[in-house]
Amino acid sequence: MFKRNKMVVVKPFRGLRPPRSIAKDLACLPYDVMNTEEARKMAEGKQTSLLHITRSEIDLPAETDTHSDLVYSKSVENFKKWQKNGWLVQDNVPHFYIYAQTMKGRTQYGIVGCASVDDYLNGVIKKHELTRPDKEQDRMVHVRVNNANIEPVFFTYSPVKEIDEIVSNIVNNEKPEYDFVAGDGFGHHFWVVKKPETNKLIEKLFAEKVQNTYVADGHHRTAAAALVGKEKRDKNLSHNGSEEYNFFLAVHFPADQLRIIDYNRTIKDLNGLTSVELITRLGKGFIIEEKGNKTYKPKKLHNFSMYLEGKWYSLTAKPGTFNNDDPIGVLDVTILTNQILSPILDIQDLRRSKRIDFIGGIRGLRELKKRVDSGEMKVAFALYPVSMDQLISIADSGNIMPPKSTWFEPKLRSGLVIHLLD
Repeated sequence: MFKRNKMVVVKPFRGLRPPRSIAKDLACLPYDVMNTEEARKMAEGKQTSLLHITRSEIDLPAETDTHSDLVYSKSVENFKKWQKNGWLVQDNVPHFYIYAQTMKGRTQYGIVGCASVDDYLNGVIKKHELTRPDKEQDRMVHVRVNNANIEPVFFTYSPVKEIDEIVSNIVNNEKPEYDFVAGDGFGHHFWVVKKPETNKLIEKLFAEKVQNTYVADGHHRTAAAALVGKEKRDKNLSHNGSEEYNFFLAVHFPADQLRIIDYNRTIKDLNGLTSVELITRLGKGFIIEEKGNKTYKPKKLHNFSMYLEGKWYSLTAKPGTFNNDDPIGVLDVTILTNQILSPILDIQDLRRSKRIDFIGGIRGLRELKKRVDSGEMKVAFALYPVSMDQLISIADSGNIMPPKSTWFEPKLRSGLVIHLLD
């Protein structure tokens, strides 16, 4: 399943962390899953929330440009304040950490450690999505001015039995440093790996047993962290490779514990077609079954559900309309784009079109129905989730998935541990 390559570097570090008593209020969702108003509401009544650092515009007038110097300056001011007030305290010695998340009775366990800038630049850390320069630049400024990786990125790797055993031993025999259920009902559990010999062994096992790691979620934060690290090394005439800026904060989950959920689409109009005309054109590439008003969820790869004018439909791609030997062409997001969005609905640029919106499957198919029934959208399509095998195959082949192909849940909480770059 995994292509063999150079070994990865994952190392322990001196984490900057909150006291146990405020960890739940300080920890927050990643900056990019909310807008400013949502961030204001999430931080309401929580003076220690990390959102005052990651979305610092919430402490400025409502009309403030979120990319202005004022916002970045406020972030730095708040970050210093959090440390001065003892809301963030640095560990005395380097550690690995274990971060577990529980959703709907299922728990996944990740190793929090520092990934290598060189591994990212050399392709040992593999990615499956394109990044946008504007979003990279925003996060680069945030990393640069705070001189820290304040939010972790979400990596995966081929499972290693010995690492799994270490994690199991710690979580079953030691009390977690943090253990709370967030407002969304997801559980977050965090352990400090305290024994020096265990930290050394984890580092050794990654170096000897793991050939590649893969960016699962957080491509822009990963690129920004690596590019700032490179920027700092290029400016340091006495650079020797051991400086903290050569590494960045990542949580590494074994691939067999992760699940990708669906990432669905809603469309504002039918490109001038009537509903009957749309269904007629869809019949050329899909087997269509009307399902009535009962919600229909895709059953397998190449099966889609469509919600149109109060009815659900099953759409199954006909043989010959996709190429099983093409790792990108066989993806359902590609089939949907090539067979429906582009030729029929004339949506040519998924990244920039204002006629399409993307809905994470965590919101359920009810959200698709709601958007269409309200008149905001005209039609919705639900997809069967991409598999971990597909993600890794594409990353290994050097290909890039279409936009909005994967949705991982739960999202990592920011603030449980931070990595300083000096």
